[in-house]
Amino acid sequence: MSTGYSSSDAPFGTLLGYAPGGVAIYSSNYSSLTPRPSRDDPSFRSYIDNEYMGHKWQCVEFARRFLFLTYGFVFTDVGMAYEIFSLRFLRQVVNDNLLPLQAFANGSRQPPVAGALLIWENGGEFQETGHVAVITQLLGNKVRIAEQNVLHHPLPPGQQWTRELALTVEDGCYTLHDTFDDTTILGWMIQTERTEHSLPQPEIPGELLQIRGAQFPDEGQFSGKWLDERDPVQAAYVAANGHVINQNPCHYYSITESAEQELIKATNEMHLMYLHATDKVMKDDNLLALFDIPKILWPRLRLSWQRRRHDMITGRMDFCMDERGLKVYEYNADSASCHTEGGLILEQWAKTGYRGEGYNPAEDLISQLTAAWKHSSARPFVHIMQDKDLEENYHALFMQHALTEAGFESKILFGLDELGWDPAGQLIDGDGRLVNCVWKTWAWETVIEQVREVSETEYAAVPIRTGNANNEVRLIDVLLRPEVMVFEPLWTVVPGNKAILPVLWQLFPHHHYLLDTDFLVNDELAKTGYAVKPISGRCGSNIDLIGGDAGVLDQSSGQFVDRKNIYQQLWCLPKVDGKYIQVCTFTIGGSYGGSCLRGDETLVVKKESDIEPLMVEKR
Repeated sequence: MSTGYSSSDAPFGTLLGYAPGGVAIYSSNYSSLTPRPSRDDPSFRSYIDNEYMGHKWQCVEFARRFLFLTYGFVFTDVGMAYEIFSLRFLRQVVNDNLLPLQAFANGSRQPPVAGALLIWENGGEFQETGHVAVITQLLGNKVRIAEQNVLHHPLPPGQQWTRELALTVEDGCYTLHDTFDDTTILGWMIQTERTEHSLPQPEIPGELLQIRGAQFPDEGQFSGKWLDERDPVQAAYVAANGHVINQNPCHYYSITESAEQELIKATNEMHLMYLHATDKVMKDDNLLALFDIPKILWPRLRLSWQRRRHDMITGRMDFCMDERGLKVYEYNADSASCHTEGGLILEQWAKTGYRGEGYNPAEDLISQLTAAWKHSSARPFVHIMQDKDLEENYHALFMQHALTEAGFESKILFGLDELGWDPAGQLIDGDGRLVNCVWKTWAWETVIEQVREVSETEYAAVPIRTGNANNEVRLIDVLLRPEVMVFEPLWTVVPGNKAILPVLWQLFPHHHYLLDTDFLVNDELAKTGYAVKPISGRCGSNIDLIGGDAGVLDQSSGQFVDRKNIYQQLWCLPKVDGKYIQVCTFTIGGSYGGSCLRGDETLVVKKESDIEPLMVEKR
């Protein structure tokens, strides 16, 4: 990112000119803004329709917008521009297909081509972020590029490039030379299946992925009321848990900045892979049958996917991370939790006792949720539906805060008792207000269970009540009403169902973030050991861990004992300072939003497992 602004530069947001294809180039002169925006200000997120382009008006935003408008595909979100060089696929927006992306080092035998991305290492003019530009034209011994956040003055009339870079060829190797003398061009990236001369995807050294335990002196910081009960969210948390996080509040865990960047990359990549797999399932009756969803819901499910593909607000992925690498266990795409703990309670914990130089990787959750709601299709008034549960009390209040910040009115409904019907059969709350937009803490599986209780052949459609002598409203009567817009949408039940895991393995066999998963115990799983998981289970319930010798290593009980199972390669959590530690990452609007930790003295993390303080620290 260039920071060399001058008084003659155009103000932030000024149209500087156009790249080929009429793609606009804007000034990113932040010094012209008073006050300067924070990095998490929702108003500085750039969108085209529902596709997130990036932070206004950074180099990454321009590169993604150019690819989107010109070719109809985008690369996944990244923390820093230089990290684009480690990506190996693009997403085709119209159908969620994943297209191969190859990286070629500066000095490669593969020449640069028009339309390729040009990537710079972090350092010099581009400080900590690196840089990305688009190669727009080849002119013999030079190439023209278009970019944002380098120049901040208007281009000459009709000029569709920002800079020209010298190109030399020696012994069949192509090298580009920057106009700055303190930068390093990593190379260029081309959408092609050809791998000749391309670079393998880089691997992060295992030691940088280790989670470490740490302790600071107990000076009584947490012996009193360290949470602020004047805040309704914190008060609700205290009502559920007291002024307590875990067994030892002076103990915390840390990860490296490199590990966080890997979590960002893995979360964004896995989210797109889950969507790609979801699309495959929606188009194949044989695959969809594996998910144990009543057939009467299949048309609704597919319509939800077609109409509301971009309406997912938030989910949570569960990972195992240690020196062996990073592996995803599952995606809680439907009714994820832990946001309050990561985005608020641990922020208060850090202010109260932590004195290091690290930061909480979930510190921006509320602002990112606010941005996701602002760019959603939600209606002006949102009913927040929760069960009568102490944990859900603060979870609902945390989400209500994000909705308020985004400009929405909302009301929390505790259970279903307040709901009823007006004389025409419309759903109303206790104030007589129509219910037509809902954010819920309930899992879709609870709704699906109510559908299973009725005959699929007896009714023409899902048997939704529009009135009842006892005024009893069921969950199915709310969440499956056609006029009620529900967040998360119905389609999220597919990526949230563990039957998606064998589909992912079939689509991306031996992918470095995936574990071998099948509907049967195959020969490989018998050798490695495996986890037995119910396809629609939640909260770590009914999971058995079977070792390579067929012995049971651990198991958990629960309500999903009668469900179909999948069998996932055994990959046990690391034990750090006496606890098995699982990394959870949040997706917000389809991109990484932060991380938190769950810890347990057993190998299976469950609903009651502790949230562990996590800080990102330089090592």
